[in-house]
Amino acid sequence: MKKSLLLCDCLGSQKIDVDALSQTTGLACSKVHSCLCTDQIGIAAEAIKAGNVTVACQQERRRFEDLSVEIEAELPEFVDIRDRAGWHSGQGDAAPKMAALVAEAHLPAPAPRVLDVASEGTCLLLAPSELATEVAAQLADTLAITVLLDQGAEGTADPRYDVVRGRLRKASGSLGNFSVTFDQLEMLIPGGRGAPEFTPPRNGAVSQCDIILDLSGNMSLFPAPHKRDGYLRADPGSANAVADVVRQAMQMIGTFEKPLYVRLTENLCAHSRAEQPACSNCLDLCPTGAITSAGDHVAIDPLICAGCGSCSAVCPSGAITYDAPPVDTLFRRLSTLASTYRKAGGKTPRLLVHDEEHGLEMVQLFARYGAGLPVDVIPFAVNALAGFGHAEMLAALGCGFGHVDILLSPRTERDVIEVQADIARAISGSNTIRLLQETDPDALETALDTDVLQPEHETLLPMGSRRQVARLAGRTLQPDVRMIDLPAGAPYGAVLVDTDACTLCLSCVSLCPSGALGDNPDLPQLRFQEDACLQCGLCANICPENAITLKPQLNLSDEAFTQVVVHEEEPFACIECGSLFGVKSTVEKITEKLAGKHAMFASSEAAKMIQMCDNCRVNAQYHAQNNPLAGKERPRVRTSDDYFSKRRDH
Repeated sequence: MKKSLLLCDCLGSQKIDVDALSQTTGLACSKVHSCLCTDQIGIAAEAIKAGNVTVACQQERRRFEDLSVEIEAELPEFVDIRDRAGWHSGQGDAAPKMAALVAEAHLPAPAPRVLDVASEGTCLLLAPSELATEVAAQLADTLAITVLLDQGAEGTADPRYDVVRGRLRKASGSLGNFSVTFDQLEMLIPGGRGAPEFTPPRNGAVSQCDIILDLSGNMSLFPAPHKRDGYLRADPGSANAVADVVRQAMQMIGTFEKPLYVRLTENLCAHSRAEQPACSNCLDLCPTGAITSAGDHVAIDPLICAGCGSCSAVCPSGAITYDAPPVDTLFRRLSTLASTYRKAGGKTPRLLVHDEEHGLEMVQLFARYGAGLPVDVIPFAVNALAGFGHAEMLAALGCGFGHVDILLSPRTERDVIEVQADIARAISGSNTIRLLQETDPDALETALDTDVLQPEHETLLPMGSRRQVARLAGRTLQPDVRMIDLPAGAPYGAVLVDTDACTLCLSCVSLCPSGALGDNPDLPQLRFQEDACLQCGLCANICPENAITLKPQLNLSDEAFTQVVVHEEEPFACIECGSLFGVKSTVEKITEKLAGKHAMFASSEAAKMIQMCDNCRVNAQYHAQNNPLAGKERPRVRTSDDYFSKRRDH
C-alpha cells in the first residue's frame, strides 16, 4: 500500500500546497483538513485504521496515538510541518521546506542499540540529619534506603531504613552498579535502651547500590553530575528541587534500556603504541569520565557514557563513531533535505542545527509567538550537538546548504564545537558556519538574518567515513585549491622531517598507528602518505633526534594518496661481500666514534666488523683470534676401549 500523508492546516493558520508535496515526495496526500484533532477526528480515525499513514502534526501526537490504541490500529508516523515550516512571517513559499521535512521524516531509521540495566532500588542517601530523616521516611516504602550521616551526628533507629555514619571516600559506576567506599564507617546498632549506639569505625568499607541521592550540598561526587544515570543531586535548601529528585528516585526501579551511544573500533585507535603516548583527544574531553586508557587503545564504559558525542567529533581515525544514530544516517538526512528542497523549486536553503530539547523548544516558541523560521531555513534536530563536527558541517555545505547555523544549548560542550567549526571554516574557505547562543526565541529572528552564503558549487553525495566526506567536501567547496592550512588540533596534516637530524632509525615507522609513515625494504628511505596521517603526534614523541614536527593542513591533490620520500640516504656497502645494508653516514659516524676508542673495537680487525653486514660480521667473529663465540676445547669422545682398559680381567 502506498504511503499516505494526512494533512491539517491547524484552523487555517498555515498554507499547505498539496500538489507540491505529492509531486515532490511521491506520497498520497489527503486534502487539507482544519481540525483533525477535534471536530474531524473521525477522518483521522479512518485514515489511521487504513494503515501506512503519516500524520502531519506533532503537537497532538499523544491524542492520535491514544486513538490508534482505541481502534486497535497500527501506530502512525508523525512529522511536524507547522512549527518548523508552516508558521512563518509570510514572506516566501514554504512548500519546498515542507516537502524536504516530509521526505526526511520518511527515511528509514536503524534500530538503536541498547543495553539492559537493572535496578532493584537500593539507594544511598546523603543528607543532613533532619532532611535525611524526612526524605528516608518518604522513600522507605519504595526503595531500600541507607542513610549516611556525618561523623558524630545523632542517628534515629527506624526499622524501615538503615543508618550509618562516616565519610564517603569515593564512588564509581552508574545506575544499577554504583560502588562506594567509606572511611570511619559506623553502623547503627538497633537494639538497646536509650540513644542508639554505633559500631566501632572501620576504614575502607566497600558496598554497592543502585541509586545515589545526594542532598548533602557538598561538591558533586562525579564530573558532569546531570549526565550520570542514577546519581540524583539537589540543593538541600530548595524544597522544590528536593521533591523533584525524590520523585525521580521513586521511579528508578526495574529494568531500563541504556542506549549505546558510540561504537569503538579498537584496532583503529591511535591512543598509544609500545607504551608511548599519542592521541588523547577523547580522554581530554569526555565530561563524564567514561573513557579510559586501555593500553594501545581507549576503553569506553557504556553505562557511564552520556552520549554527548564529543569523542566522535574529535577522533582523528574514526575509531570512535557516534551510533545513535550512525553517522551515515545523518549524512543521508542532510542530502535528502537539500535535494528535496531544490526538487520542490527552492534555490539555496540554510540549515539550523539544534538539539532535541532546548533548540526544539526555541523553534516552537519562535513559531507560535514570533515571526517563525524563514522559509529558506531548514531546522535539523540532532541528539548531540557536540557530535556535529567539522565533517558534518562540511557535508551540509557540500550537499547544497548555503549557510549552517548551530544553535547551542546552555549545556553544550562549547570547547569541542568551536574547534570543529574553525576547522570546517578553513576547509570550506568561507565564513558560512556560525554558532548561535540565543536563549530568547525573539532574538532568533535577528540572529538568523544573514546574506553570507557559500558560493555556488556542484553538490556532493556524502558517503564513506567522516574523513572521506570532509576531504570530498573540501574538493567540492574549493575546487581550485590544493592545499589548505588548518588550525592547530586538526586531524589532517603533514609530517615535516629535519633531514639533517634524522638518522633513518625508522622508530617512527614501526609505531605509526595509521601506516602514514613507511620505509623501503631495499633502500634507506622514510616515506610518508599524507592522506593517512592522523596528526596524533606519536612519531614526534618517540623520535630520538627530535627531527619530526607536525603541520596541520589538508592536501586536496591526488599526491596525498601516494607515498612520497621525505628523507633518504646512500646505503653502505659491506666491505667483505659488497651487499648493501644500513645508512652510509650512520655507519661512518659509528666507525669514527668507536674505532680505536672502545675496548671492543680497539684493534683494526675488530673495527672492520662495524662495516660488515650481519652475515659477514658473524663469520669474522667466528674466525677471529679472540672469538667470543668459541667455547672450551671439546672433550674427547669416549669409546668402548676406555671401558675395557679399566677392567681387571684384561
